[in-house]
Amino acid sequence: MFDVLIIGGGVSGMSCALVLGSARNKPFVIDKKIGIITHQKASSLQDALFNNAYGISAGKLGSELLTESVEQLQQLYPHVTQIPNEKVMKIDGEFGNFTITTNKNIYRSQLVVISIGAGNPFTIEGLDEYVIPHQKTIPEKNRIQLKNVDHKVTEGIYVTGTLAGWRSQLAIASGSGAAVATDILTLWNNGVHVQVHDSVRK
Repeated sequence: MFDVLIIGGGVSGMSCALVLGSARNKPFVIDKKIGIITHQKASSLQDALFNNAYGISAGKLGSELLTESVEQLQQLYPHVTQIPNEKVMKIDGEFGNFTITTNKNIYRSQLVVISIGAGNPFTIEGLDEYVIPHQKTIPEKNRIQLKNVDHKVTEGIYVTGTLAGWRSQLAIASGSGAAVATDILTLWNNGVHVQVHDSVRK
């Protein structure tokens, strides 16, 4: 049983995992089991080239970021379980007891974060009722999103990045994943707001 399982190894999913992983020494996180299904095959980063993303050197390839983010998560926060090469097919259950079925295994988690792209059709069974046309892309692109309020789809299920209705910009997707991570940390901290920062002074 995971306390949270993130689905998707693109920008928003990895950002969420990195922030959650970095909170490992907080007393309300120490016993939490965090996982991420790092399926990246369909990520829009595969063909991306970045010149306008804050903090990223000009000319950086998205394909490099995909590899580097997985390595960074493993090196800095090895307690976050990475599940590669699996695609989620179905989610069912309720807050505190979700079942996530992939093409290879079945997992259980108290919380789920969905961090896949906004491509149509939506391929995860069990969330069809939340699928709507994307509100911030032109209709011709035929993109979708999940209905949500401040990233929350329903109790226990969060959505990040373009699938949450945000525009396709790396900085926006990264911030969306980090926002969900801090919301989950706040939930674990009994509603007391949480941010996670490293400092050269510590």
